[in-house]
Amino acid sequence: MKLKRQRRFHAEVQTASLNDIMFFLLLFFLIVSTLGSPNVIRLMLPKTSESTNEVSKQPVTLSITDDKRYFIDRKQVNFPELETAVLEATAGMEEPTVVLRAAESLTIQDLVDVMAIGARLKVRMVLATDLK
Repeated sequence: MKLKRQRRFHAEVQTASLNDIMFFLLLFFLIVSTLGSPNVIRLMLPKTSESTNEVSKQPVTLSITDDKRYFIDRKQVNFPELETAVLEATAGMEEPTVVLRAAESLTIQDLVDVMAIGARLKVRMVLATDLK
């Protein structure tokens, strides 16, 4: 009499390629998450601990003092004439850039008024900051 051995078959899941699949999924979601919100608003704060590169070769400097006096490259300009003065200062530039140097005590509305002039003239306005 011949007795058969009972062999039990165990179900196995091959997980050798699972590591590769998980790595590619992780990489995919990391790339997609960085592209998910490209229109994030970046704020330039009044104080920073790092220095940044120059934006343009010859930027125009617009300074605003505590008592709301406006200077374009050390030349005082009244606010009603500010738009024409910025237009004259940036005439002939390929990428007109104005570095806005404002006192800390100014309100946000004062900065918005000046930046609105830059937006109308299609001039890039960069807020200058001091190192900590």
